[in-house]
Amino acid sequence: MATIEFLPLSEPETLAFDDAAVQLHPTDNVAVAKRTLPVGTRLTGRGADLVVRALTPTGHKFALHAVDAGQLVRRYGQVIGFAKTPIVAGDHVHLHNLGLGELTLDYAFSSDVPEVQYVPVEKRRTFMGYRRADGRSGTRNYIAVISSVNCSAHTVRSIARHFTAEKLAAFPNVDGVIAIAHGFGCATRVGSEDYVLLQRTLAGIATHPNVGGYLLVGLGCETNQLADLIDNYQLAWKDAPTVRRAPTHQTAAHQTASSDAPAIVPPPPNLYIQDAGGVRKTVQAGIAMIEQLLPIANEYRREPLPVSGLTVALQCGGSDGWSGVTANPALGLACDELVRQGGGVVLAETPEVYGAEHLLTRRAISREVGEKLVRKIHWWERHAAAHGVEIDNNPSAGNKAGGLTTIYEKSLGAVAKAGNTPLMNVYEYAELIRTAGFSFMDTPGYDPVGATGQSAGGCNLIVFTTGRGSCFGFKPSPSIKVASNSTMYERMSEDMDVNAGTILDGVPMAQVGAEIFEKIIAVASGEASKSEAQGIGDEEFQPWNLGGIL
Repeated sequence: MATIEFLPLSEPETLAFDDAAVQLHPTDNVAVAKRTLPVGTRLTGRGADLVVRALTPTGHKFALHAVDAGQLVRRYGQVIGFAKTPIVAGDHVHLHNLGLGELTLDYAFSSDVPEVQYVPVEKRRTFMGYRRADGRSGTRNYIAVISSVNCSAHTVRSIARHFTAEKLAAFPNVDGVIAIAHGFGCATRVGSEDYVLLQRTLAGIATHPNVGGYLLVGLGCETNQLADLIDNYQLAWKDAPTVRRAPTHQTAAHQTASSDAPAIVPPPPNLYIQDAGGVRKTVQAGIAMIEQLLPIANEYRREPLPVSGLTVALQCGGSDGWSGVTANPALGLACDELVRQGGGVVLAETPEVYGAEHLLTRRAISREVGEKLVRKIHWWERHAAAHGVEIDNNPSAGNKAGGLTTIYEKSLGAVAKAGNTPLMNVYEYAELIRTAGFSFMDTPGYDPVGATGQSAGGCNLIVFTTGRGSCFGFKPSPSIKVASNSTMYERMSEDMDVNAGTILDGVPMAQVGAEIFEKIIAVASGEASKSEAQGIGDEEFQPWNLGGIL
């Protein structure tokens, strides 16, 4: 259970408003405390004195003006909720007096599409990456051992664990052998939503630009048959030449005898535990297959590639009241620069744009793109209602302890991660990202599930902002952590890559945004992120499951 940090007792002071708090927009009727403000603290410098009427922790809100019950409360110049009770200037504004209400948003589709000043191709930055045969760029070079079903999860982990750093020393261009294990793959209907989601996710990891080779492992009797996965997504040996597939009605003999018969895509290495004779024999066979793949994957070399080959997944977790003030908008500036350089950024977590989607529809490249996002929002309203929950349940205990009150408030801060460029497309979960620039992917708000979908869609790097602290890592896509405040950064410095909390101390946001952008290039080029340095990322693969278990 998350708790509010220890609040040191101190006597009320008289402080300059700008030293003690931040008003983010002139129309806001709340401000955010930059330090813990005891009862009786007097704030001056805004034309009139304001006295804090309740203990207000750092990152929490207090009222600048009186607000009647039922009236709008604004932050970021946007509605974050409605007063549940009368609020007096100086009151702490949080769960006890702020809640949701009927919110009407003007989507104004494509009314404010920004113009991007792209960097000329000859002047664009580069990173040291792996060039793949399909034209995409890898930031890592893993071999993946992928389970079709939970029944083969132990087996794929056993195969991957065999390949220690000592055993991989002879293959310096291979970053590791990773297990892609999960808890699904059976007790569902072929062709159901869950079946399609799982297959699309597994195929996306198999063909991921950070994967130089892969092995598929199943039990044998599961619903998610390897043969169907291979056929449905035309999976082949990694980077095999693109060839025409043989019609299914032709026999092998006919294909061989006919001079004009189309060629067959060579299938990827795959094993069934039941056919191989059990777990031990499957592990032995899998190790032998990986040993054949290693020298092939090791042929890849890092080389200078344009940063337009980067597609960055945007995530936030353990957010606090400062996330939307420091880390998220600073990441947004880094995203704007990456887009200017021809790269891509992918925002996700649909329940965490709820109440802020109008900021995205206004910069959608077309009405069709904007309406697709709105349809996703409405789907989530129905989905939540069907399960007897409210989308406003989304702010976690830690979010609330950090100062976030409603989903509207959390969402308004979260969308800042995506910067200010046009919304180019809206993708299904784990769908292959085909457009450069800023895109959105429909995912749950739960970080491992959201990041799994983004990675399966081809994101070759993740940037993850956090205010309360996060230890998130992910393979095959390395994860960079950005802290929203200096207190947490110092406490968790072994896990944080960038401290955006310095913005509260006067460091220009543009400078922090540039630092994040440079960190993206460095990690993409092979520098280990803090989570990678600790070996984190083997357990976070979590495909989205809608619950259709039979």
